[in-house]
Amino acid sequence: MTAELIDLTPYGGVEANAEWRDEVRALAKKRDAVLLAHNYQLPEIQDIADFTGDSLALSRIAAQSPASTIVFCGVHFMAETAKILSPEKTVLIPDERAGCSLADSITGAQLRAWKAEHPGAVVVSYVNTTAEVKAETDICCTSSNAVDVVASIPADREVLFLPDQFLGAHVKRETGRENMHIWAGECHVHAGINGPELAERAAANPDADLFIHPECGCATSALYLAGEGIVASDRVKILSTGDMVTQARATKAKSVLVATEIGMLHQLRKAAPGIEFNAVNDRASCRYMKMITPAALLRSLREGRDEVHVDAETARRARGAVQRMIEIGKPGGGE
Repeated sequence: MTAELIDLTPYGGVEANAEWRDEVRALAKKRDAVLLAHNYQLPEIQDIADFTGDSLALSRIAAQSPASTIVFCGVHFMAETAKILSPEKTVLIPDERAGCSLADSITGAQLRAWKAEHPGAVVVSYVNTTAEVKAETDICCTSSNAVDVVASIPADREVLFLPDQFLGAHVKRETGRENMHIWAGECHVHAGINGPELAERAAANPDADLFIHPECGCATSALYLAGEGIVASDRVKILSTGDMVTQARATKAKSVLVATEIGMLHQLRKAAPGIEFNAVNDRASCRYMKMITPAALLRSLREGRDEVHVDAETARRARGAVQRMIEIGKPGGGE
């Protein structure tokens, strides 16, 4: 994705105060807009949103909303997915420079070349991909239903799984599938949450549950700790962000170590205020997610920028891959 640099200097002093909140809500009403915020957004952005959650759940909410405009506070592929599912609506992202290292790890051309090397293979793409890649995909998946999606494919068919290598490893481990090829992509934030770090934090908090996102570099280490009896196996939970919120409300633990982007802690603490939630790596912050500032959101609502467009044919093909995923198993969490 290429984008011009956006001058937010006139909005630089904007903070999330009562005046800001009032203007954001008034402008949203004027534009007939629904405000969506991903779980990794700044707390003040999450708190002003009409809905907060993972990307696919938010896109489905947007498609069902009567609002004519969707303001997606997240990264670019998420806003694209909303446009794919709601082609008739105006979709705005408060800062179009907000990209994603995982989505950028494979292009449509690269996927086409990979498919040519494996004719007849079924392409399974994580929703954390661009519209162009989804258009080359047979079935999309989320982190919570990836295992079900891959398990639904006939055993004699090769599977090309992309782009996240850690989620792919998790799926291959769970399904036992040998004819599954995995693209070597990663989210730079999740990949940076490593095994030694997890082991150290778990040892210091022996009674804590572990909520591990399958994109994390430490997911295999978490299962190893459970397998060796270092951590009780029932305390290790490999979860999407949406499932983390559900599990937070259900856990009996007094403390939880969370391995995902630190913005998730805000939603978990709201969901279960009596539990202590701490990040495995408190530096695991996505700079792209944090580009959606109070100033950027206000500018987007005032000026109607930046609008997200997806070519009609690309959107049609991509929509088919998403719909096939929903038909196969539970929609689940986006990330």
